[in-house]
Amino acid sequence: MKTEGDWVERFVSAVGSAVSLERDAPAGALCTWRVGGPLRVVVRPNSRSELMTLAEALPEGLPTLVIGRGSNLLVSDRGFDGVCVMLGSDFESIEMLLPPGAGVDAGADAVVVSGGAVPLPVLARRSAASAVAGLEFYVGIPGSVGGAVRMNAGGHGQTTAEVLLDCEVFDLANASLNTIAAHELRFDYRSSAIRPTQVVTSARFRGVLDLRDACERRIDDVVAWRRAHQPGGANAGSVFANPHGDSAGRLLDTAGCKNAAVGGAEVSSKHANFIQANPGATANDVYSLISFVRSRVYAVHGVDLQPEVQCAGFEYPPDLHKELSK
Repeated sequence: MKTEGDWVERFVSAVGSAVSLERDAPAGALCTWRVGGPLRVVVRPNSRSELMTLAEALPEGLPTLVIGRGSNLLVSDRGFDGVCVMLGSDFESIEMLLPPGAGVDAGADAVVVSGGAVPLPVLARRSAASAVAGLEFYVGIPGSVGGAVRMNAGGHGQTTAEVLLDCEVFDLANASLNTIAAHELRFDYRSSAIRPTQVVTSARFRGVLDLRDACERRIDDVVAWRRAHQPGGANAGSVFANPHGDSAGRLLDTAGCKNAAVGGAEVSSKHANFIQANPGATANDVYSLISFVRSRVYAVHGVDLQPEVQCAGFEYPPDLHKELSK
């Protein structure tokens, strides 16, 4: 008779030493909420050939979770019984393709080629330092390039859909590598056609040459705005997507959700669409608070807010109608 852990041994044996692998990694160390139980297996492929090895070793139907910077992820306290994929450092390269001889004030087009594991603030700052404008908005988003493509990340009036040229995607389900043009990704608000089994290994962005000082001033402006309007600490950024024509933060605020708390999780007093995980908080505290404030907004405004957060290892998504005390 096979035991629950049999798939782990078979998978580890199939991968061998070809790909960096860790068992029972604590989710809190890999997610910005800093909560969550063990991730059964975490693999960190460092090349496309290692991704191929991983795809060939994955049992069919096994739950698979692609993790970038963990800035939009909540893992349950009991953990995630599957394989988590995190791109290694070899997917953190950045290359600036600048037109030869163009003046920095000429407004000439430029292309920025980035690995899928590059943190978005690093992409923004490196581009600005190279006098390439257009990606400054990324400095305030704590995710990765791969996550930005998958979620059509945006802020300060810009979105990934507006600056992406194309991306390279490896599909773990069929061990294929393809380049997908931006117009094929069916971008929408905080969504794209990227599937859960697909890993964005690299992306090409359009930029425009500008004065370096001007680029860096825009970086400073975004950072200053974020510090003034959004909390720091252990959070995952915006919890809910903005409904059409309105703001999730406004709806949460006017529904009386600021400072609402469940256990160690608390709605930020600075911005109602942020949930802080205070010391001692659990993933269930965060999950329950998401459910509670969602229900509160529905009761007060009749609006069903949609979570941006990816929940892993939970039996159900955050329940709109679950009754919880404040």
